[in-house]
Amino acid sequence: MDNSAIQTTVKNWVDKFIIAHNICPFARKEMLDNKMRYLITDHIKTEETLQTLIKECQFLDVNEDLKTSLIIFKQGVDDFDAFLDLLEYANDILIAQDYEGVYQLASFHPQYQFDNTAPEDAENFSNKAPYPIFHLIREISIEEALKSYDKPENIPKNNIKKMNAMGTETLQKILTNCYKT
Repeated sequence: MDNSAIQTTVKNWVDKFIIAHNICPFARKEMLDNKMRYLITDHIKTEETLQTLIKECQFLDVNEDLKTSLIIFKQGVDDFDAFLDLLEYANDILIAQDYEGVYQLASFHPQYQFDNTAPEDAENFSNKAPYPIFHLIREISIEEALKSYDKPENIPKNNIKKMNAMGTETLQKILTNCYKT
C-alpha cells in the first residue's frame, strides 16, 4: 500500500472504531479539531525508528497546536513481540531525551494481545489496529482531558466489557472494513 492508502486506513480505524465505539473518549475532539498528526515511517532498524520518535517529539514541541501524533509503521514490526521490544526501547529513549512527563506512548498492533488472554479474545481489539502504531500523546492534553471525565480509571474495564459484548467476529469485520476507502 502507498502512504496515502495507509493514512486513509488508519483514519478510518480512528473514526469507525476508536471514535465510533468510544474506545478513547478523548479522541473525538482531537480528530474533529484536526489536532492529530499521522506520520508513516518505513524505517525497519531500531535506531532509525527511535530517531523518528525523537524527531516527532521535536516536531510536536514546535507545533503546539497538534495534540497527538500517530506514528504508523509501514513495515518492520509485524511480529508483536518485536514490537513490544521496540516499545520498551522507545519509552527508554523518551526518558533519556528528557521527554518523560512531556509525552506518553500508547501502542496498537494488528496482533495485539494483553497478558493472560488468548490471541482470539475480543478484549485484545481495544488495542488492535490495521498497522503497528505508536501513539505519541502530550501529557498535558491527557491531564486536561481527565479533568472533565468521570472515573477515567474505568476506561480499560469499560473497553473490555464493550469488546467482549461485541465479539471477535464483529470486531474483526470492523477492523477489516477500515481498509476500504
